[in-house]
Amino acid sequence: MYVSARTDYAVRAMLAVTAEHPHLVKAAGLAAVQDIPLSFLQGILLDLRRAGLLHSHRGVDGGYALARPAEEITVGDVVRAVGGALTTVRGLPTSTAVYHGAATALHDVWIAVEAAIEGVVDHKTLAELSQNSVKKN
Repeated sequence: MYVSARTDYAVRAMLAVTAEHPHLVKAAGLAAVQDIPLSFLQGILLDLRRAGLLHSHRGVDGGYALARPAEEITVGDVVRAVGGALTTVRGLPTSTAVYHGAATALHDVWIAVEAAIEGVVDHKTLAELSQNSVKKN
C-alpha cells in the first residue's frame, strides 16, 4: 500500500483534532504543530469536512472539530476521504482488474491484499490511536 503525503497529513490532522476534543483547532496551529504546509492542509481539511468527518466553525474563535465521535471514525474513513479507494490496480478499482492465461489467479491476490488492508484501517479508530499515543508519552 502506498501512503501519500496527503493521506499521512490527513490522518495526522484528524488525530491532532481528536487530541484537542472538545476544543476547536485552528488550521494554522494544526499546520505548525504537525509540520504540514498550511496551503496543503487547507485542501485536506476541506475534503475531510466534505466527507462528514470534520465540522468547521467560522470566525475569530473558529476552527475545526470532529463531526462524529472519535470512536466512530476509522483510519479507513480518513484515507478514503482524501485519497479515494484504498487499493487500485493500474489506477483502477481492484475489483475491475482482469487477467488472462497464466496471470488469471492474480486477481484473487489483489482482492486479498485489499481485504487485508481494509481489515486494518477499517478496524482502527481515531480514539484507539489517540489512546495509544497517550500511553506512549
